[in-house]
Amino acid sequence: MTVNTPKKSQSGDTARRNKRWVFLSLAPVIIVFLALSAFPVLNLLGLSLFKVTWQDGSAIYDFVGMENYKYLFTEEEIYWAGVRNTLIFAVSVVTVQMFLGFTMALAVMRAGSFGRPILTGIFLLPIVIPPIVIGTMWRLIMGREFGLINGLLSMAGLPTVDWLGNPDIALGSIMLVDIWHWTPFVFLLMLAGLESLDTEVLEAARLDVTNFWQEMRHIVVPMMLPTIVITVVFRIILSFKVFDEVYLLTSGGPGTSTEVVNFSIYRVFFSQDRVGDGSAMSVVTLFAVALMIIVANGLIRRRSGNKEGKE
Repeated sequence: MTVNTPKKSQSGDTARRNKRWVFLSLAPVIIVFLALSAFPVLNLLGLSLFKVTWQDGSAIYDFVGMENYKYLFTEEEIYWAGVRNTLIFAVSVVTVQMFLGFTMALAVMRAGSFGRPILTGIFLLPIVIPPIVIGTMWRLIMGREFGLINGLLSMAGLPTVDWLGNPDIALGSIMLVDIWHWTPFVFLLMLAGLESLDTEVLEAARLDVTNFWQEMRHIVVPMMLPTIVITVVFRIILSFKVFDEVYLLTSGGPGTSTEVVNFSIYRVFFSQDRVGDGSAMSVVTLFAVALMIIVANGLIRRRSGNKEGKE
């Protein structure tokens, strides 16, 4: 008769040691995460309950409870103009970027060995340019008096356009810059997704289709759908963080036509010294972004579960 108790005890001790080692290995990362992420969020939550004023270089905290949130949802106008513009901005630029990025990735995949590195280098160029350079460059391109575009329009005998000063088109001009800047990010993710597709499955499936559009609709796009969903989520979240283009090109103007959430928070915090109101705005924005991430993650998990169930 064989007794297995010592072996089970040894395996249990090994498992406990492994768990202890994993915990000790992750402890520094957890501490850094709490210091750089959790503490600032908790600090924002606390500040959003106070009215902060300054006297003789010192901050004076007056507890006001939910008054900052009440003001935000009942009287604040600029922030909600920024929310509206940010939603329009996010939906518009992400839609165009997804189409362009996917098309560019297909072009690179179908290019020969000579054209592929050239196209990739050209497509990736905008994303490596620093934001301050992008702002300066596009101000020179879209400037009203001496801008390149208006110069070309004048040479063609056409009327010039105030690209950044006209409230009807200023937000569209910002969108154009963001599309030019961030489409390479979508292109990279789409290219990685296309390169990861099973070539044998693609070749077998191509026997059932007759043209390029059917191949895209019935084979490539369904296989790429997880990559497409993840890319859309990433880009929407990044679109809600837009700040550089607005700050460098229009500063939220004219009026509130290019006001976005991040610029509203920046203005309240640093220009108006309304720390409590800015904290309340930040908390609401963080909650909205976190909610989007949770919903997107739920949709991805649900799709993955449905796919596994069908298989």
